[in-house]
Amino acid sequence: MWTLTPSLTVSYEAKVAFLSFSILEFAVGILTNAFIFVVNFWDVVKRQPLSNSDLVLLCLSFIRLFLHGLLFLDAIHLIYFQKMKDPLSHNYQAIIMLWMIAQQISLWLTTCLSLLYCAKIVRFSHTFLLCVASWISRKLSHLLLGSILLSCVCTVVCLWDFFNRSRFTFTAMLSGNNTEFNVQITKLSFFYSFLLCNVGSIPPFLLFLVSSGLLIISLGSHMRTMRAQTRDSRDPSLEAHIKALIVLVSFLCFSVVSFCAALVSVPLLLLWQNKVGVMVCIGVMAACPSGHAAILISGNTKLRRAEEMILSWVHRGLKVRTDSKADPRTATGHEMCSS
Repeated sequence: MWTLTPSLTVSYEAKVAFLSFSILEFAVGILTNAFIFVVNFWDVVKRQPLSNSDLVLLCLSFIRLFLHGLLFLDAIHLIYFQKMKDPLSHNYQAIIMLWMIAQQISLWLTTCLSLLYCAKIVRFSHTFLLCVASWISRKLSHLLLGSILLSCVCTVVCLWDFFNRSRFTFTAMLSGNNTEFNVQITKLSFFYSFLLCNVGSIPPFLLFLVSSGLLIISLGSHMRTMRAQTRDSRDPSLEAHIKALIVLVSFLCFSVVSFCAALVSVPLLLLWQNKVGVMVCIGVMAACPSGHAAILISGNTKLRRAEEMILSWVHRGLKVRTDSKADPRTATGHEMCSS
């Protein structure tokens, strides 16, 4: 039987490497999601109407900023404050619970995005499906509000269960003298709360799979129609299908990888107490939201245009600075003309 030896301590080099990698992931995640948030929020400041997809991206990027902050706190706590002899301190459990709640809200928002893509792109033939697609396009703000309310209900249930179990565990630890029994109670309590929070992710995940499946079926039907009619390969509907599927399939892959990393980290933490394995899982979990944010930027016309504007502005600034260093007289002449 395959077993892992407990790794209660980690070398200084491993801690520095993990901290450096965590800072890099945190910086990339903050930059990509803050870019999405600022570009869409700037339209709100200018009182320009936001499209439905931009509204979802605005909410999603805000939640992911919070998510990256929690993962970075998790990494810091794991390096400096976590003692693997007591692997489930109350602060560490609270960070993980908040991460699961933020991940669930992120899943709900991405499900809204997939439903919106499905309603806009898929050509339904059934009257009921046409009505549902039209309702989703018109009532997306209500759908977002309902998703947030459901997430809040799940959050209240998870936190209520978590704090109740924490209080019960604390009472049991005070009344009992069996340390090993108290540790087992803590582990079981945390594992139950972990499962309860993940149960709330099942409905949005099923909706996400259904809407993504409809997009795949619609793409196959559209490609068969194109072959029969020998139409141009640069069809706008085909490009819209492909862009939407890239966003949704990438999110599905990142979500599965992140969930598997979180699931594997639980026995690594509770059973084997392998700190290096938990660090690897945290690194994988932090990389997934950043990767999906980069794909969202590359597939969104407005975000890509804003990115090109920023890059050209930075390039012009660097070019002026380089020219001024190469020829000081030119820089002096520019300063005299400007004055």
